[in-house]
Amino acid sequence: MKKILGMALGLAAFAGATGAASTATAATEMRCSHQLPPAHHIAQVIDRWAAEIETLSEGEIDVQVFGTNSLTNAKQNATAVAKGSIDCAFSINPQWGKTLPIMNVTLGPFAVSRLDALKAWEGSEAAAFLEEKLLTKGVKNVVWMFTTRSTAITSSGKPLIKPEDFEGVKIRGLGPVPDSGFVAMGAAPSAMSGSKVYQALSTGVIDAGLTDISAAVTRKYFEVQDHVTVLPLFSVYFHGYVNPKWYDGLSDKGKQAVQEAGRKAAAWAIEASEESAASAPDELAKAGMKVHMATDEEIEALKAYMSPAFDKAFGEASGEDGKKLLELISKL
Repeated sequence: MKKILGMALGLAAFAGATGAASTATAATEMRCSHQLPPAHHIAQVIDRWAAEIETLSEGEIDVQVFGTNSLTNAKQNATAVAKGSIDCAFSINPQWGKTLPIMNVTLGPFAVSRLDALKAWEGSEAAAFLEEKLLTKGVKNVVWMFTTRSTAITSSGKPLIKPEDFEGVKIRGLGPVPDSGFVAMGAAPSAMSGSKVYQALSTGVIDAGLTDISAAVTRKYFEVQDHVTVLPLFSVYFHGYVNPKWYDGLSDKGKQAVQEAGRKAAAWAIEASEESAASAPDELAKAGMKVHMATDEEIEALKAYMSPAFDKAFGEASGEDGKKLLELISKL
């Protein structure tokens, strides 16, 4: 696997390769884009997944991973894969926004946070239903990577704990449907990718950060905010998808390698996410943040505002497909 963090593709290596004649069949390139920094635990799982594809395919597939938006911007990943400009990309489910609103299903406030349900996601009817919908948007899903069931809401000066604390607060948003709960409490969400939040916080474009607890560490929110409230608000997936035509061009061995690596990576992601989330609050505290772990009573107060607003927005955006998906998720 060639892990590539910038746009340089090694011209010197290419020049050397052109001088060596070879009758061997060239490996199929698999150029994969994602937005995560190298230290993020899911970025490391993606690297492991890429290496596993190469191993299982016995070198038939050459996976090239481009992190930190170095190949394609996060918002353009799905379009680039569907068009065939790149072979593969990763997105978090809220990045599908209005294009496929049912992807927001795991963002129901405090609704999908049981570990056993997340472990049952891979291969489930719910996952298969979403994979069918993704295919209609021109991408074939090949891996689900659970990245968090523990959310960090960061702020400066005081923590954001009660519904009234959010009144008038400019907070990082995820999109119209998941943001509806914050709007119900009087907040002003502004949707942006994780890579832009640090600068937005440091310049005052937004007042509060919203991310998974592990990313609050790896993206160094402690440098620009001094409070963090930790609560089981959302369950978020990074999911990997490929261009269907690219996938159809693989040998049977190549397809099996991609499928098997995806199954393994789903389990690796849960393990890595749980481990990272367990240590993150202490790391943030050591870095100088005041950490508040939300109580059951505080969670119920937030849920009373956020859940009805989300349910309404999700229902309006997803229609009958949303109802069917919720039924499938109830079986997990």
